[in-house]
Amino acid sequence: MSGILYLVATPIGNLGDLSVRALETLQNADFIAAEDTRVTAKLLNHFEIKKPLVSYYEHNKRQSGEKILSRLLAGETCALVTDAGMPAISDPGEDLVRLCAEHDVTVQAIPGCCAAVTALALSALPTQRFCFEGFLAVSGKSRTEHLEQLKSERRTMILYEAPHKLLRTLEDLIETLGPDREIALCRELTKLHEETLRTTLSGALAHFQEVQPKGEFVLILKGAEPEAQTVTEEEALKLVAALQAEGLSLKDACKQVSAETGFGKNVLYRRALDG
Repeated sequence: MSGILYLVATPIGNLGDLSVRALETLQNADFIAAEDTRVTAKLLNHFEIKKPLVSYYEHNKRQSGEKILSRLLAGETCALVTDAGMPAISDPGEDLVRLCAEHDVTVQAIPGCCAAVTALALSALPTQRFCFEGFLAVSGKSRTEHLEQLKSERRTMILYEAPHKLLRTLEDLIETLGPDREIALCRELTKLHEETLRTTLSGALAHFQEVQPKGEFVLILKGAEPEAQTVTEEEALKLVAALQAEGLSLKDACKQVSAETGFGKNVLYRRALDG
């Protein structure tokens, strides 16, 4: 009988955020697979956990993943951790989960901190609909294509960025999305110097041209404003009905269609009730 792969979320800054369940899982696992064994060793030493560590990261994920899978198939249990946050989210752990799924190995999540969702909650921007974009592509063509895809995105967008790349990213976002797009920049989340800056893209660029960016950043960008009405009221009501068929309440369906089309949600609600 095969073992279990546990995806264990680790603190993104404050060690006090490690859950009791995560602690127990790390204590009971046969071995721990870590993005950077040196970083994980500090966490384990803090909680006086002594377990064998294996390295699993982007550049060895194929070879190491096969070795981990073999041990799982042999009945061992493995706790997979990343340096901070939830494994398999913008992380090579995604491939290990897929490998386990292909071989019918049980995977269980031990949830906890996630920088993306933590920053979104702090942003004061719309949270009902959002998308996670991770790090922007680096190469010229891929980066331009990525930015162009964001141009018409109406959901709130979440991006990660390193401090030494922040200014270039802000400049590229301004060029693509305009200087007045609202943004929240979160850094040092859960740490002593946690900071959230709520401003516009141009305001953020001006700020960090004066203040050197430090720490890993999560950028929360407001989505694009709805375009001028391109659908009729009848078509909008059909959209409401379609969303209801998918399980949304009439109120929520009207709210979503209103945001997408520009029709007043109360108008749509009354018209839907009138049939």
